[in-house]
Amino acid sequence: MKRYYFDYAASAPVDKKVLGAMLPYFSEKFGNAGSLHSFGQEAITAVDKARDIIARELGADFRQIIFTGSATEANNLAIKGAFLGAKKYFKKNGIKGKPKIIVSAIEHESVLESARALLGEGAEVVCLPVDKNGFVREEILREKLDERTAVVSVMLGNNEIGTIQPVAKFAEIISEFKKNSKFYTSGSTFYPLFHTDAAQAFQYIDCNVSGLGIDLMTLSSQKIYGPKGAGVLYIKERSGLEPIISGGAQEFGLRSGTENVAAIVGFGEAVKITTGMRAKEAERVEGLKAYFLGETKKAIPNVSINGTANKKQTLPHVANINLPGRRAEELLTRLDLAGFAVSAGSACRSRSAEPSHVILALGYSEERARGSLRISFGRDTKKPDILKLIKEIKKYERKN
Repeated sequence: MKRYYFDYAASAPVDKKVLGAMLPYFSEKFGNAGSLHSFGQEAITAVDKARDIIARELGADFRQIIFTGSATEANNLAIKGAFLGAKKYFKKNGIKGKPKIIVSAIEHESVLESARALLGEGAEVVCLPVDKNGFVREEILREKLDERTAVVSVMLGNNEIGTIQPVAKFAEIISEFKKNSKFYTSGSTFYPLFHTDAAQAFQYIDCNVSGLGIDLMTLSSQKIYGPKGAGVLYIKERSGLEPIISGGAQEFGLRSGTENVAAIVGFGEAVKITTGMRAKEAERVEGLKAYFLGETKKAIPNVSINGTANKKQTLPHVANINLPGRRAEELLTRLDLAGFAVSAGSACRSRSAEPSHVILALGYSEERARGSLRISFGRDTKKPDILKLIKEIKKYERKN
């Protein structure tokens, strides 16, 4: 049976050029990047080459790129590291009260769960609501900011509905707040730090850190046809964060543990390939998404979109649809048996019986959340395969 993949937002296959770049580091170039001999020097040179590639693409400094084991780990470091750093900073500057963590209601689970975990450590967590299209409102962010805020985290492009947040505008709001703070000191680290998870967005959006105005940014290798097991956290000011993994002080003291050299090499190669084809591929995939939504509406008139339909405000590769009267779990199983891979939301929660927190945050019912599918497109997606998927979905349509 032929299989059709429509879950690129969960993971993409490793590009053949990426795999080719990685292979030597599994065998003949196997050294530990922390070793001083020639084998170690060979490994650290490869790691630093990948670091330089990513730094240049982001418009960042070489030392601002911290490699992690995943985007989830990078998000944990951003949220927990900022909280721990703020606790020290607040004590030193006489800021009383609990450090505050502000997150949007539609963040990835790794951000939300990191924030929840810190409740027991004395944090205050504020969750910013979103409108029906998934956008955080500027006035609510302004309202929630105060001098106890350690970190604000708002995802650049959502992994379930594709909504692109106006991150640069939020950065302006936070920067303005900082400058008016009595704790502001020119040239030194001060809070709140502003973090954005760009794991889904990087493939299709220019993520220049100066343009976005952020302090922290998460990237993922596996979303851009690189290997699993590699993530990045861009860190503007290292003194604003405390490490959350203790050990040998690798990654400039912020992420201990032997570097996964092969995965890091693959990540760097994937970044080179992705940025070289970004504009052309974004246009192509955006066309596929529009084709899918148009043809689905023709075949199933009562289908509706979760999130915004404005193509300028949503990622080109993610479509989230609701099929009234259907259960996504049942449809997923039937589609998989027919050879079609789709999802009901984040792969990190796919085995959970809970409905999508993202769809619920849009103000929809639990029934709608349980009847929604995420279809995501990639480099190997073709129009004939899209038509086959729509035909298969229509087979199991149930009238209200």
